[in-house]
Amino acid sequence: DAEYYQKKAEDLHERERDIKAARGEILDRNGKVLATNRTVCTISVIHSQIREAETVIDNLSELLEMNSSEVRKRVEKISSIERIKSNVDKKTGDKIRNLGMAGVKVDEDFKRFYPYDALASKVLGFTGADNQGIIGLEVKYDKYLKGVDGKILTTTDARGIELDGVAEDRKEPVAGNTLKISLDYNMQKYAMQMAEKVRQEKQAEKTAILLMNPQNGEIYAMVNVPEFNLNRPFELNTEEESDENMTDEQKQDALNQMWRNGCINDTYEPGSTFKIITASAGLEEGVVRLTDQFQCPGYKMVEDRRIRCHKVGGHGTENFVQGIQNSCNPVFIELGLRIGVDRFCDYFHKFGLMNLTGVDIPGEAGTIMHKKENIGQVELATISFGQSFQITPIQLVTTVSSLINGGTRVVPHFGVSVQNAEGETRKTFSYDETEGTVSTATSKTLCDLLEHVVSEGTGKKAAIEGFSIGGKTATSQTLPRSDHKYIASFLGFAPAEDPQVIGLIVIDNPQGVYYGGTVAAPVMKEIFENALPYLGIGKTVTEQMQQEEIAAGSR
Repeated sequence: DAEYYQKKAEDLHERERDIKAARGEILDRNGKVLATNRTVCTISVIHSQIREAETVIDNLSELLEMNSSEVRKRVEKISSIERIKSNVDKKTGDKIRNLGMAGVKVDEDFKRFYPYDALASKVLGFTGADNQGIIGLEVKYDKYLKGVDGKILTTTDARGIELDGVAEDRKEPVAGNTLKISLDYNMQKYAMQMAEKVRQEKQAEKTAILLMNPQNGEIYAMVNVPEFNLNRPFELNTEEESDENMTDEQKQDALNQMWRNGCINDTYEPGSTFKIITASAGLEEGVVRLTDQFQCPGYKMVEDRRIRCHKVGGHGTENFVQGIQNSCNPVFIELGLRIGVDRFCDYFHKFGLMNLTGVDIPGEAGTIMHKKENIGQVELATISFGQSFQITPIQLVTTVSSLINGGTRVVPHFGVSVQNAEGETRKTFSYDETEGTVSTATSKTLCDLLEHVVSEGTGKKAAIEGFSIGGKTATSQTLPRSDHKYIASFLGFAPAEDPQVIGLIVIDNPQGVYYGGTVAAPVMKEIFENALPYLGIGKTVTEQMQQEEIAAGSR
């Protein structure tokens, strides 16, 4: 059995230590580093090589700021190698190395570092002690980012003392690849500031903002405030909530809530922003023309149910264009009833509402919709103006994108490409597209209608002089209705005639005035005022603007 015993002898004489690989960086669309690494040290002891145990225990306890009894337990443990502490800053590691204590090993490795702390925390995600992705893009693209750890192999004598004459074997680590994403640092930072500002001003529970290119699904910004510090992901971000009195289970639940990406993981009743989808189905089905006349006395009777309009006195006589400008519930109830349950359900599937969007952040929630057999006239009426069912913000933005971009359903995404350490592109991600969601004629009509909502209707507070903005306001109530909690939202896009950016803001339980047109639309206006020139979208010179310029020149 020579071979067997030779292998056993080698195992006894060899000591193996890992060298962590540098994890690949995450870059924004312009190459700005959003996630990188810092050099840290792992401190270990080899029991058989320690000469002055008390000195080792005292020094390590002091420098590592650890309880001496805990250090003693590990130093005195008879094992081939015992880890004392990992993720020790390099300065401390160098101090320990310079003491030259026999049996103490200082190995350098890497710790994930996020230069902007809370920026895009629920998008980027973070890593665990072994540098593996835990949530967000860090876990989704872990196989590209993680790299391959290296090893240090040393040979010892029977007493475990390293042999001087035998060279140390070293297998170098291979660094992970760099991930380039579509997120734009500047747009993300500005959207985050605006979300935080409105959350504080309105004392809202949370605020989400999503900015995307409706033509290809690239996500420019995804904000969910309150965000959390990526460099301290296990610290709760709520000032009033102390974890000292929490059980482990309560603390974990609180952390899970803190890490949730509301744009993707949570559903809500979209309210009147869903009228965009109802209008598209009605136009596509041919059951409504822009000149059709409707009556709104402030409510509509459906079977035995009186369903109210937001305008108590009603809008009176109005055509379909005015109905969408006024966000009139009776108009959309009538439209839903004209389409009918069977065809409306067909459009849910055709528009992609009943499937996941396929966004590259784990944990996407699906649409919560009535089963077809349970949809009566009353349910159909409430669905038509965006209540009694729930969708995610990412689903709403993705579905509306296909309705305004000419009829192509895109996959919302962050991942753009993977690059090696030399900056060479190793992989470019591609995403499926589904054409024919609606006809180009319906898409153009819808864009025109939604431009009128902003220029003349409930979305006026999102209007920007010189830019054609399309959009839709919404105010929905959360369950249970008895709590009287509301969600104010606004979905907008620009330019209306050829959308290059679509944005959604969702404000959860704002205090005081809670209407989407009053609370949410002005925030999107401010974001667009900065984002449109930044994206290279110029003003549209109108006849009125030319006349004003001529008048100003003559003065």
